[in-house]
Amino acid sequence: MNMTALRQIKDLPGPPGLPLLGNTFQIRPSRVHLDVEQWAKTYGPLFRIQLGRSRQLVISDPELMAAVMRDRPDGFGRNPQSRRSFVEMGLPVGVFGAEGDDWLRQRRMVMASFAPGHVRAYFPSLIKVTLRLRSRWQQAARAGSVINLQADLMRFTVDAIAGLAFGRDINTLESGEDVIQQHLDKVLPAVFRRTFALLPYWRYFKLPRDHALDRSVQVIRSTIAQFVAEARARLQQDAALRAQPGNLLEAMVVAADLPGSGLGDPQVVGNVLTMLLAGEDTTANTLAWMVHLLQRNPPALARVQQEVRTLAADPSQFTLEAMEQLVFLDACASETMRLKPVAPFIVVHALRDTVVGDVAVPEGTMVWGVLRHDSVAEPNFADPLAFKPERWLADAPHALTSAAKRSAMPFGSGPRMCPGRYLALLEMKLAMATLLASFDIEAVDTPDAEPARERMAFTMNPVGLTMRLRERSPRA
Repeated sequence: MNMTALRQIKDLPGPPGLPLLGNTFQIRPSRVHLDVEQWAKTYGPLFRIQLGRSRQLVISDPELMAAVMRDRPDGFGRNPQSRRSFVEMGLPVGVFGAEGDDWLRQRRMVMASFAPGHVRAYFPSLIKVTLRLRSRWQQAARAGSVINLQADLMRFTVDAIAGLAFGRDINTLESGEDVIQQHLDKVLPAVFRRTFALLPYWRYFKLPRDHALDRSVQVIRSTIAQFVAEARARLQQDAALRAQPGNLLEAMVVAADLPGSGLGDPQVVGNVLTMLLAGEDTTANTLAWMVHLLQRNPPALARVQQEVRTLAADPSQFTLEAMEQLVFLDACASETMRLKPVAPFIVVHALRDTVVGDVAVPEGTMVWGVLRHDSVAEPNFADPLAFKPERWLADAPHALTSAAKRSAMPFGSGPRMCPGRYLALLEMKLAMATLLASFDIEAVDTPDAEPARERMAFTMNPVGLTMRLRERSPRA
């Protein structure tokens, strides 16, 4: 490309701002994704925003964004402010925030742990966790209680990931209120809040919520230290585990102990935390969105109920083969992630001078990717804002094109694509199949009786969903 023909970020269209401050006060953190999506409709696939003195590039074209994500970790890195927030909170950074060679070393360990074969071997333990979720909901249905949907789903996902990755049955589903999940819930919203804060006040004085966060961080660090100590004890008692570790944590400890590994306890602890946070928030919120969307679309709910009750009627007898047959439930998950992706945008920064499309991007530039723009727009999707899971079926009358499917990137793209996607999809199927097989959904409510409001707090979550269930007879 002729470098002299490149456009400069300063010359791109973009929302007008204030002198010195630019668009800083136009960004509302809890709905920042909606703000940048609206700007993308107004200013096109490449535009600029100004946050203080920082001129930033925003991309809404999925092919350009996919190219950026493929150029990681060499050309683009994570938002450094998020990493800084973790460090300031006293939390180690795992594979999610690692860069360069450090990322490559950690990525290999994490990918091995989440390989489909490992997840399949863990399936009986997943069923155990799923049946606990059913028991919790049975108690609520029999008592006529209102269920805090996201809180229950987060307990489920924390229990699932802890067993697979750390060999630990923490059982938050049957525990009382003081559970690790409630402490984890504070971390990502705090990282998000501090990333967008105009002033880092917490470096100089702390509000009550900052003190509460400090207490939660201490509980999390103590819990993770216990996980690591237990893993080391197992490795010491059984020498064969060093040759064939039984879970991610054991594999990381073994790898960290190798001479010249470049890994140590900070990386081990960081990845324990990363797996707990990522395994809880993203999957639980996607499940909550799916329940909400199905309840608001009775034909889709009736169809997926029929599929589950025909092919997987008894959660205690679930098999991997049965889960793989639930193709319409799989389509419901894909449609949910298209309409309500928990990561509707991504922010990276350029590690070197580069080019995006026909725009010169200097080293250090922050680049935003508006991931939901084309996945809720024609011509990729007919009636794009409607919840129509059938569009994802291979035998649908108007099956989706490959380009349309690529425009939805719920797990990211390129080398840093989410390593836990197979487990996440399996967890979604197990939780939803259990719900649909064992209960009739009487209501899924929001605080204002309107469609669930979207709120960004590191991930995009529905605000205040509650659910009421009626237990089904085993013969129904």
